[in-house]
Amino acid sequence: MINKYALTTFVSELSTSVPMERILLDEPMSEHTTFAVGGPADVLILPESVKEMSLAIRAARRLGLPVTVLGGGSNVLVRDGGIRGVVIQLNTMTKVLACHDRKILASAGYMLKDVCQFAQKNSLTGIEFACGIPGTLGGAVFMNAGAYDGEMSHVVSRVRTVNSEGGVHTYDAPNLGFSYRQSRFQKSQEFVVEVELTLRSGDPKEIQARMDDLMNRRRSKQPLEMHSAGSTFKRPPGYFAGTLIDQTGLKGLSCGDAQVSKKHAGFVVNTGHASARDVLNVIHEVQKRVEKAHGVHLEPEVRIIGDD
Repeated sequence: MINKYALTTFVSELSTSVPMERILLDEPMSEHTTFAVGGPADVLILPESVKEMSLAIRAARRLGLPVTVLGGGSNVLVRDGGIRGVVIQLNTMTKVLACHDRKILASAGYMLKDVCQFAQKNSLTGIEFACGIPGTLGGAVFMNAGAYDGEMSHVVSRVRTVNSEGGVHTYDAPNLGFSYRQSRFQKSQEFVVEVELTLRSGDPKEIQARMDDLMNRRRSKQPLEMHSAGSTFKRPPGYFAGTLIDQTGLKGLSCGDAQVSKKHAGFVVNTGHASARDVLNVIHEVQKRVEKAHGVHLEPEVRIIGDD
């Protein structure tokens, strides 16, 4: 049970430093996630700077309020009961975007597609693989997101974080703990706020052609026109999740308005007004049937958070 007095005090204290239009009460998370499902956050904060984020975390910790940090809301499923305490969403943190030599320094709230386009304009190659990944730079580092034989561990050289006490820390590449869809930040209670990328010099026309090709491939194969959280399941060793689901005959499997995409079986999509429970029912049914048919357990790639 959340202490209502603590919430009221938190909002009162933070409003002296953060405008109230970026402090949202009982805010439906369906409006802040790409799945378009999820109950309300007690308080949703949209910081524009590391300072504002640090202030919010410090105030929440001092008052005993739990803190949840999200990027663009693209790899997350919020349960129907919403999220208790304070939610901090970083897609408004877009203060820094700079290029020096072959390095790009960017705030965590920038969308990946915008960082990729910035790299192209500065004749830098190496991050084209990320141009179609729906999410923020910080979220991509958190998940070590990847596609088309590339992943963030190949290009990230330094990361700045805010920890669970509001303190700021910087990590170099060897200390980021990257592995398949993993980084140190999934266990360390630290939140990515700024990222340095080290890329290679390239021809801007060739870089743009590569990004256009990858986007066309995505549009032809993936249900980008529908609400989803991206790929629903991690790739199991030796297999492709989408192929296993397709071979099990599960394309179109639905519960309410949640459905295994008829276009790409690796995606669970919201066809209208799905609830989080609908989505979870589809995920669990897919897991059960694939394991029965192939002896392979599919692990969700999407983060499932919040209360039932």
